[in-house]
Amino acid sequence: MRQKDDPRLRSDAQRNRERILEVALAELSRAADTPLSAIAKKAGVGQGTFYRNFPNRETLVLELYRHGVQQIADSASELLETREPDRALRAWMDHLAGFAMTKAGLAEAIRQATSSGTAAKPGHTPVTDAAGLLLRACEEAGTIRPGVTADDFMLAIAGLWQLAPRDDWQSRATRLLDIVMDGLRARAPGPQSLPGGSDRL
Repeated sequence: MRQKDDPRLRSDAQRNRERILEVALAELSRAADTPLSAIAKKAGVGQGTFYRNFPNRETLVLELYRHGVQQIADSASELLETREPDRALRAWMDHLAGFAMTKAGLAEAIRQATSSGTAAKPGHTPVTDAAGLLLRACEEAGTIRPGVTADDFMLAIAGLWQLAPRDDWQSRATRLLDIVMDGLRARAPGPQSLPGGSDRL
């Protein structure tokens, strides 16, 4: 019998959890009252496995939201590793638009999960922190106007949360975010030069 600290067991458990979250996101976005048993069946896990991970609907829905927030937050540093700061910021804005549509699709499920007053919806702090990280990198590179705060940025893109996920949201989001990005680039000082004539990386 494998012990609880067996790496294979932990890996299987993690895959089960991720599969449940993947299926739950799709099913609850379509219908907030989708039975948990139907989610478990579609995820290919038993009832016991499902309820060990998510003992009730509230736990599942709030974890979906938290998981989405954390994925968006984590992607900021990942993008900065492979792209120039302003391109990383613009790509991250597209990720954020996708999250906004996911949140809109889950809105009713989130409302139901938090309506009892026993649980609060997780905050946006990791997303705001990620925006701050990207903005600082862009400012240091001279590719956006100086002094833009994460709060400024979140207010500027607030229109994302007004888009309807079942409409042609992608083209509208792209247009909105391009406008915001153009505004951020306006009056950017350009790459700074260090003494000796070498540009700052």
